[in-house]
Amino acid sequence: MSSASRNSASRNSASGTTAPGAAQGAAAAAPDRAVPVGAARPLVDRYGRVHTDLRVSLTDRCNLRCTYCMPAEGLDWLPRAEVLSDDEVVRLVRIAVRRLGITAVRLTGGEPLLRRGLPALVGRIAALGAELSLTTNGIGLARTAEALRAAGLHRVNVSLDTLRPERYAALTRRDRLADVLAGLAAAHAAGLAPVKVNAVPVRGVNDDELAELLGFAVRHGYRMRFIESMPLDAQGAWDRERMVTADEILARLGERFDLHPVGRSGNAPAEEWRIAGTDAVVGVIASVTRPFCGGCDRVRLTADGQLRNCLFATEESDLRALLRDGADDDRVEAAWRATIARKGPGHAIGGADFVRPARPMSAIGG
Repeated sequence: MSSASRNSASRNSASGTTAPGAAQGAAAAAPDRAVPVGAARPLVDRYGRVHTDLRVSLTDRCNLRCTYCMPAEGLDWLPRAEVLSDDEVVRLVRIAVRRLGITAVRLTGGEPLLRRGLPALVGRIAALGAELSLTTNGIGLARTAEALRAAGLHRVNVSLDTLRPERYAALTRRDRLADVLAGLAAAHAAGLAPVKVNAVPVRGVNDDELAELLGFAVRHGYRMRFIESMPLDAQGAWDRERMVTADEILARLGERFDLHPVGRSGNAPAEEWRIAGTDAVVGVIASVTRPFCGGCDRVRLTADGQLRNCLFATEESDLRALLRDGADDDRVEAAWRATIARKGPGHAIGGADFVRPARPMSAIGG
C-alpha cells in the first residue's frame, strides 16, 4: 500500500467499529464468568518479575512532529483494518485484569486523544476495575478532560518539553503551546490528579529550561518528571551525546531547588526527590543511565494488537490474529503468558548486543 493510501485509510483508523475479520473473535468476548475478579493468577516471567502494569496504545497517529520522535512529514499510519476495534481492546484488557492480575492500565499512542469515541471506550475499560491513566501531548485535553474524568479516567501524563512558544513550535513543528497549557489546566480542574508533566531534555535544545519547567509545575500543582531520551525515534538519529543524563538533570535542578531523595515507589520507573519547603516532588526516569529493568512490571499492547514484553523488544506476539481467528480466552491467556515468560533480563542499551526495535516509540506506545 502506498503512503498516500495508508494515510487515507488511517483517517478512520480510530473509529472504534469492529474491524473486518473481527466478528468471530468478538463473538468469543462474552463476560468472563469462569474467572471472578480478584482470582487472577499472577503474570510472572522467568526472572520472577510480576507484571501488573499494562500500556495500551489506541492509535499510532499523532498531531505533533517532535524532532526527537519522527520526521517532519510524519509516518505511514496503520490502515483502519489493522487497528484494534473498541471491542477487541476491551476484551484484551478484561483478560489482562481478570485473568492475569493487571491492576493498572495506561492508554497511550501516538496521541490517544485522536481516538474517536474515546470517552465511551474509557468508560468500558474503567468498568473493569483497574487504575486507569492516559498519556497525551495535551492538545485537545481542554475540551475532553471533563468527559474523560466522568467516564472513569483517574489521571493524565502530559508531555511538555518547553514553556517558550517559539521553542515549542520549533521542537514539535506545530504552534500549539497555548492548547497544551489550557489542557493541563482543564485536567487539573477536572480532578485528574495528579497531573504529571513529562519533559525529555535534549542537549542544546531545552536543557537550559529544566528549573523553569519544574518551577512552573510546582506553582500550578502539577507533578514534574524528566525522562532521559532513548533510542526510539523513527529516524534512527538518537545520539547518546545529546542525551541529558539523570545526574545532569539533578545538578541543574539543584542550582535552584533544595532536593531531598524519596526513592522509587514500588516498581514505578521514576526516582523521586522532594523539594524542600513544599509538598512537591520531582521525578527522573533514567532508563539509560540508571536502568530499572530488574523491577520492571510493564507489558505493552500496540494499536494493531501486538503484545510486547519490553519497550525494546525485537519480537512481538500477535494477539489480534488470535482474536480474529476466534480464539477463546484460554488461548489468548496462554499466548500472553508465553510472551512474558520469554522476557529478557533488560534492554542492554549501550551494550555490544543492543538492537534497536523496528518500531519507533510512536508506534509502540509509552
